[in-house]
Amino acid sequence: MTRELSSSDAAPGLPASPSPTDAPTAFESLDPRTGQVLAEYPVANAADVRAAVERAHGAARWWEAQGFRGRRDWLLEFKKAIASDADGLAQVVSAETGKPHDDALLEVMLAVEHLDWAARNAKKVLKPRRVPSGLVSANQSATLGYKPMGVVGVIGPWNYPVYTPMGSISYALAAGNAIVFKPSELTPGVGKWLEAKWNSLAPTQPVLQVITGLGATGADLCRAGVDKIAFTGSGPTARKVMAVCAETLTPLVAECGGKDAMLVAEDADLDKAVEFAAFGAFGNAGQTCAGVERIYVAEPVYRQFLDKFTAAVERVRPGSTDGDTYGPMTLPRQVDVVRGHIADALDKGARAVIGGIDSVHERFVDPVILTDVPESSSAVCEETFGPTVVVNKVRDLEEGIERANATSYGLGASVFTGNRSRGKDIADRLRTGMVSVNSVLGFAGIPSLPFGGIGESGFGRIHGADGLREFSRPKAVTVQKFSAPLNLLTLERSARDMKISAWILKARHGR
Repeated sequence: MTRELSSSDAAPGLPASPSPTDAPTAFESLDPRTGQVLAEYPVANAADVRAAVERAHGAARWWEAQGFRGRRDWLLEFKKAIASDADGLAQVVSAETGKPHDDALLEVMLAVEHLDWAARNAKKVLKPRRVPSGLVSANQSATLGYKPMGVVGVIGPWNYPVYTPMGSISYALAAGNAIVFKPSELTPGVGKWLEAKWNSLAPTQPVLQVITGLGATGADLCRAGVDKIAFTGSGPTARKVMAVCAETLTPLVAECGGKDAMLVAEDADLDKAVEFAAFGAFGNAGQTCAGVERIYVAEPVYRQFLDKFTAAVERVRPGSTDGDTYGPMTLPRQVDVVRGHIADALDKGARAVIGGIDSVHERFVDPVILTDVPESSSAVCEETFGPTVVVNKVRDLEEGIERANATSYGLGASVFTGNRSRGKDIADRLRTGMVSVNSVLGFAGIPSLPFGGIGESGFGRIHGADGLREFSRPKAVTVQKFSAPLNLLTLERSARDMKISAWILKARHGR
C-alpha cells in the first residue's frame, strides 16, 4: 500500500556526499497542513552512517545467536510495545504526513499484523529442511537452510512511513538481520519513535538503528557496508540507488510505485465497486502506489457506474482536521505533478466530471474525476500520486485487460465481477505482482502474501514467506551417507562406470 517518492525523492536523486564545508548539519520536519516546524533532526554524514552500520554488524551477531525462538520472543515484545502505544505513533504519523488520525492508526494496525506474522512464521519458513537428492546422488543427504544476510539498510518513504518500511524491517529482523533505517526526511519522527520503542526493550543491543538525513544520507547508507538495501521510491531514484549499490555488488529489493488499474465488469456489484474505487483513488490523498489511478468500466454499465461514483466522490472533503476525508499533499512539489497530469488530460480532449485544474491548491487538492482520457495522456501513462482518477469506458473486459497491461508499471490491480471464477481468470492475465478480486488493496493486509511488482514497479518482494527469504541467503549442505555405486567424482573414472552412466543417461532421459 505504498509508494512513494521516498526520502531520496525529496532531494535531487542520490548524490555523492557533499563536502563537509557545504553539507547541511540539520533539517526541520514540518506539518504539511500548516507548514509549522515540528522538530529538528541531525543530518547523518558518511562517518555517522558507517559507524551505525559497524554497530549493526556487532548487534547482528548477537541477534542471530538468539535463534528463531529467541528472536520470536523479542519481536513479539516489540509488537506489544508498539500496539500498546499505537495512538501515540498514529499522532506522529498524522503530524508528519497530514493524514487523518484514523488513517494513521489503520496504518499502524496493518504494520503490527505483519510484525506478528513475521515473528511467528520465520522458523517454519527458514529452518533447515531435507530436500530430495535424486537418483544420481542417492548416496547424498541434502539439506537447504536460510541464514541471515547480516545488516539490512532500509530507505523508507513518507506516504506510509510505518506500514511500508516495517514491511522490510519486520521480515528482515525475523530472518535474523540487524537494521539501519533511513526514514524519509519528511517523516523522521516516525523512524525515531520506532527506534525508541526498540531501545526501551534492548537498550544495549542496536538491532534497530535510525539515521536521519537527506538524499546523500541514503547514498552513504548504500556505500556503508550493509549486506542488502530495501528501497521504496520512484523508478528514477531506484536506478540511482542501484548504481550506488553496484559499486559494491550490494543486493537490492525495490518497490517503485504503480499506475494501478481497476476493471469493472458488466455483472459487477456497482455499489461495492464504487465504495472501493473511492477508497482506492482518494484515500491518503491518492498517495498510495497500489491504490486506484485508472478505472476501466465495461460499456453496458459505464454510465451507471460513473453516476454512482460521482455521487460518492461529491461527499469527499479534503482538509486539515481528523474529520476530513483526507489531508494535504505531503510532498509539496507533487502538487505540480498532479496539476500537470490534469492539464495534459484536458488538453488532449478529456472531460472533468468532478473538479479540474482549479481543484489544485497550494497544500490541498480537491478530488478530480476525469473521463474520456486518451491512453497517451500522462494521466494514464504516468503515476500521478494524488487525489485524481481516470474513468474510461471499454467495450468489454478483454479491452480492459489490454489497456490495464499497456503501461510499464506492474504493481497491483483490482477486478470487480459477479463471477469470482471469471475474476480469478482475469487476475491471472493482468501483468502485475498482485490483484484483488471484488476489493481494493486486499493483498496489502494479508501478511502471508508477498508484496511487490514487476517492470517499472520494481523487483523483489516483502511480506510473506517470500519476504522472509528476501532477507536471507540460502545455504545448501550435502552429507555423503555411503560411497557412490558409480564413482564419477574422481580423476580416475573406470571405463565400466562411464559405460553404465551413459546407459542410465539414455534410459532415463533419452527416450
